[in-house]
Amino acid sequence: MGILAQALGVKAPELTAHSPKSKPQSEVYGDVLSIDDLTDTQLGDLLELAAADKLRRRHAPAAITAIEGRSVAMVFEKQSLRTRVSFETAIRELGGHPIYLTKGDIGIGSREAMQDVSGNLSRWVALIVARLYWQRDIQLMADVATVPVVNALTEWEHPCQALADLLTIREEFEGEPVKIAYVGDGNNVARSLAKLGTRLGHPVTLVGPKNFQLEDIPGLTQTEDIEEGLVGAKVVYTDVWVSMGDEREQEQRLKTFNPYQVDERMMSIADKDAIFLHCLPARRGLEVTDGVIDGRQSRIHDQAENRLHAQKALLRRILGL
Repeated sequence: MGILAQALGVKAPELTAHSPKSKPQSEVYGDVLSIDDLTDTQLGDLLELAAADKLRRRHAPAAITAIEGRSVAMVFEKQSLRTRVSFETAIRELGGHPIYLTKGDIGIGSREAMQDVSGNLSRWVALIVARLYWQRDIQLMADVATVPVVNALTEWEHPCQALADLLTIREEFEGEPVKIAYVGDGNNVARSLAKLGTRLGHPVTLVGPKNFQLEDIPGLTQTEDIEEGLVGAKVVYTDVWVSMGDEREQEQRLKTFNPYQVDERMMSIADKDAIFLHCLPARRGLEVTDGVIDGRQSRIHDQAENRLHAQKALLRRILGL
């Protein structure tokens, strides 16, 4: 990393990680269905590799050569912009061929059983990237598959988003542990962010209604009090209040979360150098105002770009490239 940075005439990014010991895990990369599937060493390695590859790609892009045996199935039950484009780009830049399969193409659970889908795909591709409604489905897919499976979003976790988030925070604050305040619904994005952020030594606080907070996660603080949660925060993060699958609760959710809209007043409570993050898509005027999401503190496009670099690093390690 230092040699590459020196050759390019830039400063090498640094990573500072202070994280509790997790359960014993192999350092060999396999299925990534949750942040819990990655060891502390692997998390640091992925962020280091992503930062290095981002520098190399920007300053010394390489020719792409297609390689036999690197096809990747992308099984997407849910719509996507960032996840699809970033994964397809990463796969192609690694010499692979992405095969995009929608809910209508496969009909998991209606036209064909998950066991058969997973077993068949394993005979054709090197890896499966799955964006599914339910964690239990991706777990079944991984149990049957004989190739690695990567979670590109379920209702329970979004580990690839969290890797991009922490890469963005690392770039902004040069590896310094900083307070992260997540405002709103304790959803899949919040869960993965809390797990990864705390393991890398960042104080993480979820600010939101008590009935919508997360289960206990080591190192995570949760509060309904906006000022308590935002004071000292250098990262203010939010997501939509109504996720895909929660539409029937929309009216009640909008009423419950209305006090937690991230606006200019809320950003003023956080540290003066705080940045704003949102995994997107955003419902402007609901969870965040235009003034914040388009303002000088917003890093949403850096964050979206880093989906590519974080996922590319993950694919490299899983495929042994």
